[in-house]
Amino acid sequence: MTQWERLQQLDTVYSQRAFDLYNGDEFPMEVRHYLAHWIEGQDWERASRDSSQAAFLFQVLLENLDNQFSRFVQEKESFLLQRNFRRYKQNFQEYQEEPYTLATIIHWFLVKEKGILNDAELAQQVQTLQIQPAAMELESQRQVEKRLKDLKAKVEVCCTLNTLSLVSLYMVVLHRRREEKAIRRASEDNFLSDISAMLDAADVLHSALINEELVEWKRRQQKSCIGAPDDTSLEHLEKWFTQIIECMFQLQKFLQKLDELVGKMTYENDPIPVRKPPLKIRVDTLLTHLIKSSFVVETQPSMPQGRGLLVLRTNVQFSVKVRLLYKVPELNHVMKVTVSIDKFRKFNVLGTLSKALNMAESMNGGMVADFRHLTLKDQKVGGGGKGINDLSLSVTEELHRINFQTQFDYQGLSVPLETSSLPVVVISNSSQQQSAWASVLWFNMLCPDPKNIKFFETSPAATWPQFGEMLSWQFLSCGKRGLDNDQLETLAIKLFGKQQSYDNCKISWTKFSKENLPDTNFTLWVWLDGILNLVKLYLSDLWSDGSIMGFISKGKERLLLKKKQNGTFLLRFSESIKDGGITFSWVQYANDATPSVQTVKPFTSTDLKQIALPDILCNFRIMVAENIPVNPLCYLYPNTPKDQAFGKYYSEKTGGELFV
Repeated sequence: MTQWERLQQLDTVYSQRAFDLYNGDEFPMEVRHYLAHWIEGQDWERASRDSSQAAFLFQVLLENLDNQFSRFVQEKESFLLQRNFRRYKQNFQEYQEEPYTLATIIHWFLVKEKGILNDAELAQQVQTLQIQPAAMELESQRQVEKRLKDLKAKVEVCCTLNTLSLVSLYMVVLHRRREEKAIRRASEDNFLSDISAMLDAADVLHSALINEELVEWKRRQQKSCIGAPDDTSLEHLEKWFTQIIECMFQLQKFLQKLDELVGKMTYENDPIPVRKPPLKIRVDTLLTHLIKSSFVVETQPSMPQGRGLLVLRTNVQFSVKVRLLYKVPELNHVMKVTVSIDKFRKFNVLGTLSKALNMAESMNGGMVADFRHLTLKDQKVGGGGKGINDLSLSVTEELHRINFQTQFDYQGLSVPLETSSLPVVVISNSSQQQSAWASVLWFNMLCPDPKNIKFFETSPAATWPQFGEMLSWQFLSCGKRGLDNDQLETLAIKLFGKQQSYDNCKISWTKFSKENLPDTNFTLWVWLDGILNLVKLYLSDLWSDGSIMGFISKGKERLLLKKKQNGTFLLRFSESIKDGGITFSWVQYANDATPSVQTVKPFTSTDLKQIALPDILCNFRIMVAENIPVNPLCYLYPNTPKDQAFGKYYSEKTGGELFV
């Protein structure tokens, strides 16, 4: 299957990216489509550097355009296609003098296509990683759907048939006074029992939605804030909340209708005046609880250029979005949401502090208030901006919550609503971002209670499974690939020594973010964060495709390489550089076949800013006997030829060489 055919089979999001790619005139999509097999069979990257090859491919391209035009004529294809292909040939002839320019353009489009395919594949891999949890969630969702369907059907039948039967009963009563009590009491007992049974079913659904589905969504959202590839869409919850709340409003209306009918005639020991009030209380209680729980923070606070979610900087704009999961058009633009912040430290919140729930601001027409231009301004109190802090927590350990309030008034029910963001860390200087992000990671990894803003007064330790999973998410976010078992084991050995199992090993907040690693002047988090930044800025492609082994001890590195053929090398992160470094080691054999492992000085962001790592590997040389420069790097561990592994990343060669 061609790359072009694979693009056409992608989900809408990614296929749309392909359509957008060909939105201009540089390389027509129709040419790409009809000549797909031939285009993908040529080496356009080479042609972009080789004038003779470019000239050859240019002539063949023009011939292929002529041939395709002839096919359109013979097969009586669209007149427009015939016209377009003639025009495309005329346009391409502008590259007659510089055919390598056209080759460069075509190569660029093919690379961009591959990037779209890689992104789609990554999304599929992430989904595959969650097959088992997703299957369990799907079963849970099916149960909720089934219960909602049953409840909705019963409520509709009850509210329609029982209203009609009550009206009929009262008509009968007018003509049959003697039997009226027995007839009416039997019917009333039946439908009152039906309503009670429906409320029992609604209680079960209410518990499933609020205590299970909503809690699980909030935990997924919390983990996604620190990189977990979890689904945080609200469409299912919005649908469920809307349906069950509508059912409760229907029952509420029916009970009101019951009052009207009973008011026209009652009798001694009538069950309705006794049994209806508790039912109404149950309906109102369920409605109130459901509506209060349906007010959530859909998108957590973030700065446009921030390090991550939940880190806010004073005097810098941030955004946050809230949503009412009860979707009711009558309340569009009616409910006003106001925003504030807690008073642990004194802040002024500046910007538009009140917005109406607006269905136009949501992709699917949900009830949303999108606050896009809020700013925190620090109020100086006494000697500084600090609030009450008995344990002298650092600024980046202080947690705050952005609060939202509104009033729900609908069909006679009035309910005050409030919700809050996950705890945010507020900083005043960009130098605090690293520490602030550490706090966000630690809190959201360990604390499922978003109200616990005093978390860091007695911060718990993390188990290795929790900690390793969180670290893997960071690399997945920065480089589209998490940590594998070997990389995790290397880190575990570094922290805990060699163990049979690391499941019960724990790491404290202090060891993670405050204590320096042995023989260094930096903490574990500073070291890891430096590597993450290096990956994000300069190594994301190499990390994503698995070229970087990354975490491996020097002892194991030597053990692996000495078993391989001459020139085998691997890439690993430096353990001694604060801001992140990457190095490579290779094995070479002496005349007596004795292997030795050589390592270069680590490359930092300063180095990689000047020359990309693939070019370093390509141009690397050492001086051997008779001062002959030789590139000792031949095979990426375990046995992939260097150019096969990195050739696609090489830039235009300048002939420069890197000597050691």
